[in-house]
Parts: sequence; C-alpha cells; structure tokens
Amino acid sequence: METDYQLVIVGGGPAGLTAGLYAARAKLSVLLLEKGASGGQVLNTDWIDNYPGFPEGISGFELADKMAAQAARFDLKTRLAEVTGMDLLEPVKKLSLDDGSTITAGALIIASGARPNQLGIPGEKELTGKGVSYCATCDGPFYRNLEIAVIGGGNTAIQEAIHLTKFAAKVTVVHRRDQLRATKIIQEKAFANERIEFVWDSIPTEIIGDKEVEGVKLQNKNGMASTLAVQGVFVLIGIRPNNEMLPLDQLDHDNGFIITNSEMETSIPGVMAAGDICSKRVRQVVNGAGEGAVACLAAEHYLES
Repeated sequence: METDYQLVIVGGGPAGLTAGLYAARAKLSVLLLEKGASGGQVLNTDWIDNYPGFPEGISGFELADKMAAQAARFDLKTRLAEVTGMDLLEPVKKLSLDDGSTITAGALIIASGARPNQLGIPGEKELTGKGVSYCATCDGPFYRNLEIAVIGGGNTAIQEAIHLTKFAAKVTVVHRRDQLRATKIIQEKAFANERIEFVWDSIPTEIIGDKEVEGVKLQNKNGMASTLAVQGVFVLIGIRPNNEMLPLDQLDHDNGFIITNSEMETSIPGVMAAGDICSKRVRQVVNGAGEGAVACLAAEHYLES
C-alpha cells in the first residue's frame, strides 16, 4: 500500500504532540498537521498548576513549547496547513489541504480539539487568562477566598459552580432565564449551597477591569443595567468540536464529538482520535496527552497488522 506517510496526525495540541512524540520515537513515517501555533487551547491558558512534573506550575505557552521541543528532538515532521476534507473509508486515508494538495496515509489520528463557546462581549478576549476562564477544574484554585461569577445555567455550569465553592468566598451564577437548565438533583445541590447566589433573567454585556477582572456589567430582561463586582468570570456556556474538516457521515459521533473505544479507535479501522475532539466528560491537558499516547500505540498496532 503506497502512501505519503504511515501516519498523519491532525492537530498540534497536547494530544497531537504526544502522539507525534510517540510516533517519531517509534521511527514511524509520520507527519503532524497544524493550522496554527502548536499547543492548541493550552496557549490561551495563563498558568497550569496541575500538570505532573512541574511542582511550581508552568505557563500554558511554556508547556506547549516544551512539548513541541521534545517531539522535535525525535525529528517529528510538522507542517503548517489546514485540513479542508477527508476520505477515510478506504485503507488509504486521503486528506485535502487548503493549498489544494492531497496527503495520503495508512493510519490517521484526529486531534483537532474543541473550543469553548464565548460570550463575544467587550473585555472577554482582553481579560482571558486574567480573570476570565472557561474551565473551573483548571483555574478554580487560583480564586481562593475571592468572589467570582459563573455565566450559564446548564449541567456543566452548575456543577462547576458547586466545585468553585471549594475555593471562592462567593459564587454568583448569572443566567439569562428565570430557571436553570441543569437537572433537578444538581439544582438542588446548588440551591442548598450557602456560597452560591443567583442573578436571574440577566445577560453579561461587558467584563470590566484594567489588568485583571474587576467586575461584569449585566442587563436584565427589563433593560435595567447593573455591575457585579467580582475578581473572576467563568464562562461555562458549552464547547464546540473543531470538526469542520471531518466526514461526520463516515464517523460515529456524539453531537460532533468523535466516539472512540478505550484504545482511542474510532468506528473506522485505521482512524484514531484523541484529546478534546473525543466524546467524553473530562477535558484536561493531562488526559489529552495520555490519549495521544494510546492513540499512537493503537495506530502502530494497526499498521503492523
């Protein structure tokens, strides 16, 4: 079977870089495709305190840089390109790129990631990593004894609000409706938590602060404006998979997130997935990296057999 590469990896976040490291170290003919800078969402994370091996913590940029450097040490070949389409059903996997070229491979690892839904309001982008966060599990410990706001009313938002009460002095949930969308049992836990307060029928219009978050401006359904003084804003209104290039008619998926087995194999032989693009509950740097390793080992086994 003639192909350009034995293995192609789409995505250069923690999952893709780890898969690339394992593949290059195993002397596979491998290419990693990334449309932007290596690191994925990690690049937008100001500080990471919970990645093993860094007892003092490490910046997201530095961690991504070290991951890329370690893969480069084993001569991982990377290419800056955007994948625009795929044909995966045949033994030879075909990938179309934005420059009009086509790349073929015997096996494929999809590590294209996901991105959080954003509010799209003034101050959000400017203060991301400076008080604006999209992951309570990642950043909650930074807000010990501070007051924070959680934007959202679904299961994830309310579960994370409850989690944040382990650290914050006060958590204010801001929801655009007059009742939560979270399941009743989660709602009951939140209502019973004395550290959680609720602002109903309101939407955030601006996140304010000079060098860090100082508050969030709100507007209720009657048009009345107010300002909530907080030191952190957690935007928890869902995430979306980076799947625009994927043939979802060929892959088993859950609302656009790829379904895999424990070996990170998809429903198509020779196609693996790892990281935030996968259908799962926990999305952390550490399990993304682990999944990248497992996906590479599965790809190697597939190619050998």
